[in-house]
Amino acid sequence: MQRRKARTRQALVDAGRALLARKGDTGFSVQEITDEADVGLGSFYNRSEDKQALMAAAVEDVLAEHGRLLDAWTRGIDDPAEVFSLAVRTTARLGGTHPELARVLVRNGMAHLSTDRGPAPRALTDIRRGVEAGRFTVVDPELALAITGGSLIALIHLQLEDAERLDESACDEPAAHLLAMFGMDRSEAGALARAPLPDPPPVPAVAS
Repeated sequence: MQRRKARTRQALVDAGRALLARKGDTGFSVQEITDEADVGLGSFYNRSEDKQALMAAAVEDVLAEHGRLLDAWTRGIDDPAEVFSLAVRTTARLGGTHPELARVLVRNGMAHLSTDRGPAPRALTDIRRGVEAGRFTVVDPELALAITGGSLIALIHLQLEDAERLDESACDEPAAHLLAMFGMDRSEAGALARAPLPDPPPVPAVAS
């Protein structure tokens, strides 16, 4: 019974993600959610949470998936500048690699930067580690996070509107500019941002 309830809830969360990605807001009905999830309407109303809570869970699910992707790409790397660069470069490719995730991130906008979960707090940690290691000369890490997040959200939006912007250079240049802005030598920043991307290990699934 508990496993069945968990599967039903995940189906509803997945449906909420899909609808958020397609429609861009939460103006859809509970009926649309249950139709998308292919579950009965009663399955939603039998739950204790309301539509708003379910949509919050859907966004949370997207942030968690993004975090797992970044962990997979950067696992085993010690240099905070390289970790930051890889996080920016792989996030910049989401429009092509994970379009649903990208749409939800973009359409929920800057609110992601103030959450205490998902990629924003880990990016802030990476920036602070870069300062502590002497790789960055950032005075205000929160401002650096806002610049990073705003740049990536704008870039992913452009990519979703125009697939031609998904070329390698467009996905790597933001990392080079951000690293230089944060105090790295421009030639080193460029080399780090254009280095071959490693093959990521498998992304761990969410425990059921």
